[in-house]
Amino acid sequence: MKIWIDGKLLPEEEAKIGVLDHGLLYGDGCFEGIRVYNGRIFKLQSHLERMWQSAERIRLDLPFTHEVIADAVRETVEVNGVTNGYLRLVFTRGVGTLGLHPFLCPKPSVFVIADTIKLYPPELYEEGMKIIVADRPRIPRECLDPQIKSLNYLNNILAKIEAIDAGVLEALMLNIDGWVSECTGDNIFVVKDGRLSTPPVDAGILDGITRRFVMNELCPALGLPIEERMMRLEEVLDADEVFLTGTAAEVIGVSRVDDHVIGGGGVGSITTRLVEEFRARTSENAPEN
Repeated sequence: MKIWIDGKLLPEEEAKIGVLDHGLLYGDGCFEGIRVYNGRIFKLQSHLERMWQSAERIRLDLPFTHEVIADAVRETVEVNGVTNGYLRLVFTRGVGTLGLHPFLCPKPSVFVIADTIKLYPPELYEEGMKIIVADRPRIPRECLDPQIKSLNYLNNILAKIEAIDAGVLEALMLNIDGWVSECTGDNIFVVKDGRLSTPPVDAGILDGITRRFVMNELCPALGLPIEERMMRLEEVLDADEVFLTGTAAEVIGVSRVDDHVIGGGGVGSITTRLVEEFRARTSENAPEN
């Protein structure tokens, strides 16, 4: 594998980040996970726009333009022969002191990894996945803006550990006011009486790229009504269908939340239609904008 780092393509064993990099020491940086379908980079421009927004929010000045990074992403995909896979684009604050001061890090680092990913077993897409409700709440947006896709994912990781300890692969997180927020790595949607709902960004969620794709492109194409609204856990448990979306997860149905069976206990018909439409649109000509 070759990794693009700070303007150079290097073999994996030569691509290094310093131990004094604040991305490592303090999680001071941001990242994007991006899918490749049939050689096309899904929603590349949307991912780059969100990446730059994250960098601006943490006042990270980058030495490269959008165009340079887009070319770097394409080059990394090509040189590694990735036709269907996953990209990780990372901006770090760079090497600095052992103190927190971010502006004593004179040069940020940028790297791109292109590889494969398999988040959930294939059978879960057919049968639906079981999830739990995490005891750990989502960090309030007033404390850490969830629109910053930062390198510090410890809040999500601790909730993910709860899921793993319970024998499942995902956990639903509520915010500190008890409203449904998002899962550790995925956004959540519910279906009730043919209508789709998903929490708004005000609930403390990351505005996912796949979430937007489902809301703004797939639902209108299929004639499915969709709204953003605050919701309580009881509404998730009472839903006819529940599904998750994410770059790595794509679209996947939920069959059970804790001990509560969702709908008929499998993947519902609306979720199935969305999965089929998603796969149709990404299999041959995935949109890059």
